Amino acid sequence: MSDLLKKDRDFVVPGEKLVESMEYLPGRNCFRDGDIVFAKKMGLVNISGRVLSVIPLNGIYMPARDDMIIGEVTDVQSNGWVVDVGAPYQAYLPLSGIRGYLDSAKTDLSKVYGVGDMIYGKIKMVSSTQSVHISMFDRMCRKFSGGRILKVNPAKVPRIIGKSGSMIDMIKRKTGCRVVVGQNGVVWLEGDCPKTEEFVMDVIKQIQDNSHVEGLTNKIEKVLDSGNFPARDRVPDEGVEYEKD
Repeated sequence: MSDLLKKDRDFVVPGEKLVESMEYLPGRNCFRDGDIVFAKKMGLVNISGRVLSVIPLNGIYMPARDDMIIGEVTDVQSNGWVVDVGAPYQAYLPLSGIRGYLDSAKTDLSKVYGVGDMIYGKIKMVSSTQSVHISMFDRMCRKFSGGRILKVNPAKVPRIIGKSGSMIDMIKRKTGCRVVVGQNGVVWLEGDCPKTEEFVMDVIKQIQDNSHVEGLTNKIEKVLDSGNFPARDRVPDEGVEYEKD
């Protein structure tokens, strides 16, 4: 019989026991020693099925394979693009990582992605030498046009997205704002008017600043309802990956 020592959303510190059982698996920021799963970082417990993770209260973004990220193109090279993803080291989008074939000898690559462009891509590879490659093959990958960029603490991204996307879907449904959240703590959003965009940015900042508060979803719902935005029948199909909540 498995005995969980902590509940979902419990606060833990490094080295604290989460469960004494082989029935549970250690996820992000957790490790196993014998039958016991411990927390690696200070943060909030996240229980997803039989996987235990810890959502750190603070932290920098460390790229992981299959992360969906929002990055800024900082350099155009002969065979691809250098992209700033907010990590301690930059990432690279090679020609092999985009849809279709491009002859770099005949194509001005800056016309495809230029310096300053914001892109939504997937981390394809993270090597032991800290080489990070991005792919644009996922159906949700794109270059953004217009909208606003908001940077948040990467550790707070799971709280901003919510369980199975509940928090971010509620924001989109109630405001009609198009929102994309990168695992690296970069958020792109676009609304019908500047007022809507500023309101949504403020809501996201409130979630970040109060991520530890119990009943946060209900509190945010009241804030959204106070904004006098008409309810929408459909969440704008901008999409985010929800697997890493």
